[in-house]
Amino acid sequence: MSPAEGFAISVDELTKRFGSFTAVDRVSFDVRRGDIFGFLGANGAGKSTTIRMLCGLLTPTSGKARVAGHDVGAEPDRVKRRIGYMSQKFSLYEDLTVEENIGFFGGVYGLSRAGVSARLPGVLDMAGLRGRERTLARELAGGWKQRLALGCAILHEPEVVFLDEPTGGVDPVSRRRFWDLIHGLSERGVTVLVTTHYLDEAEYCNDIRLIHAGRIVAAGSPEELKRQTIRRLLEAGGGGADRIDRIRPSLEDVFIHRIEEENRRAAGLLGGTHVRPD
Repeated sequence: MSPAEGFAISVDELTKRFGSFTAVDRVSFDVRRGDIFGFLGANGAGKSTTIRMLCGLLTPTSGKARVAGHDVGAEPDRVKRRIGYMSQKFSLYEDLTVEENIGFFGGVYGLSRAGVSARLPGVLDMAGLRGRERTLARELAGGWKQRLALGCAILHEPEVVFLDEPTGGVDPVSRRRFWDLIHGLSERGVTVLVTTHYLDEAEYCNDIRLIHAGRIVAAGSPEELKRQTIRRLLEAGGGGADRIDRIRPSLEDVFIHRIEEENRRAAGLLGGTHVRPD
């Protein structure tokens, strides 16, 4: 299915090598328009490398990907104009004020001064920063920095937003408020791809991929992943289908099971060469 038929992101066998090291190994997935897509994995699993390729910041070694209708390898500049990107460090300039950060990113995304001025009130309201326009970014608390960075990333009203570990180091209340903003974007038809290591946050996603050592090892909605894991556990233990409703795995259980299964397979303790995502 093409992006025009419902997918904002389409990834096919995407691979990135650095010398002899394969950081991303034949990754494939599709993201429906308006969905919140969770891309989960441990540090070094390949999440950020994948996002940087999808944002047009890294050239793939092989494979293809389209974002907002454009090929990330052949049309990286067009991709950049159609997306918003928020990195792990909130992407702010600490020595600029709130208003100056908004103005700077508006210029980067091609907005005129009039365009920035028109959208400034909405960003300030979203971030809860009315009256703090002249406050330096470094003086803001983590939750405010986080919301300001999101506001800067969506100032140009992109179709797709990439959020790379956006809630790291932020208190639980601010994290929950941030996810309220993410759901608001989704309700307006914006596609959101988010990486996170907080498994409770993964429950908020419509669809999830778990990446381990550069490969996708699990795929589905939160509930689908849990059901898949139940079946695997029953098959491994010889249990019957009547026991399914008595097993209540959390997403943490799901991910631990899949990673352990992949590690056993890599060590030659399971047959085959790759865990099937189902």
